[in-house]
Amino acid sequence: MGYSEPGRTVDSQVTSLPSEITIYGCGEDEAVLFRALAPRFGVLPTITEAAVSEANAELATGTRCISVSHKTQVTDRTLLALSRVGVRYISTRSIGFNHIDVAYARSVGISVGNVSYSSDSVADYTLMLMLMAVRHMKSMLRRADAHDYRLPDRRGRELRDLTVGVVGTGRIGSAVIDRLRGFGCRILAHDTRRGTSVRYVPLDELLHESDIVTLHTPLVADTRHLLDRRRIAQLKHGAVVINTGRGALIDTDAIIPALQSGRLAGAALDVVEGEEGIFYHDCRSKPIASTAVARLQEMPHAIISPHMAFHTDHALTDTVENSIINCLNFANGR
Repeated sequence: MGYSEPGRTVDSQVTSLPSEITIYGCGEDEAVLFRALAPRFGVLPTITEAAVSEANAELATGTRCISVSHKTQVTDRTLLALSRVGVRYISTRSIGFNHIDVAYARSVGISVGNVSYSSDSVADYTLMLMLMAVRHMKSMLRRADAHDYRLPDRRGRELRDLTVGVVGTGRIGSAVIDRLRGFGCRILAHDTRRGTSVRYVPLDELLHESDIVTLHTPLVADTRHLLDRRRIAQLKHGAVVINTGRGALIDTDAIIPALQSGRLAGAALDVVEGEEGIFYHDCRSKPIASTAVARLQEMPHAIISPHMAFHTDHALTDTVENSIINCLNFANGR
């Protein structure tokens, strides 16, 4: 489950090379930054709010490098259309790139790169979710919204009394561990590569010993449904699960009954299987397409947020800048 991420490096020769980059799926705040930062690198950006698709691939005609959002699946037909108009490099504005078939992209002559951004954004959010889960904040806030200010029946727990298991110790997982040390809790870690000074244990042992399990490993074939029915059954009774990685790291069909039965005391999920087409959309006036997302949202001890742990101004600046740098490094043969 080891993971390496790109650094913020750019060849000194690159900044003198005028380049064009087509930026797809660009929100208003991103567009402001692209327009401000691109000229500093000698880059001319073509910006569109529309997600990249087979229908609008022609916008990139004559552009070797494009930047795409992680919010929309990039289909194989889109990749083929991009290749036909001359695109040779895609920089996704995300750490993960499970929304792109990288092998297929390579087969049609397109390289794919991801970006690094402030690991503090996700690490801070992860700690917030932990604290909210062990202090039962979802049910408490619901009651307060209804002007019921009685104390909850269940008392909260303090992190210093708990064991926290961190699965995946790359930049984000290590940043989470750094924060946990300040709370005085016992910390266990699992990863195929050891990246920080903490006790590493096999995954089964981590699940059995931890009061809180937090996931920070990328989604690849080997980690899909990392927490499946068998592994969820290994968790300590009354454990809490945190996921700010990717939704499919957890088998939703397995975690829902564990929450319903009380086997799990709580879950705080910034990412959920089936979030596509729901997260980042206003669904107030229509039914939720995913039964799993709807059921989790109804549970008083399941906190759901719309894949937003990365959503800080600092992380956005990093993302935009590193997207530009990725494209320039590719253009310079790096």
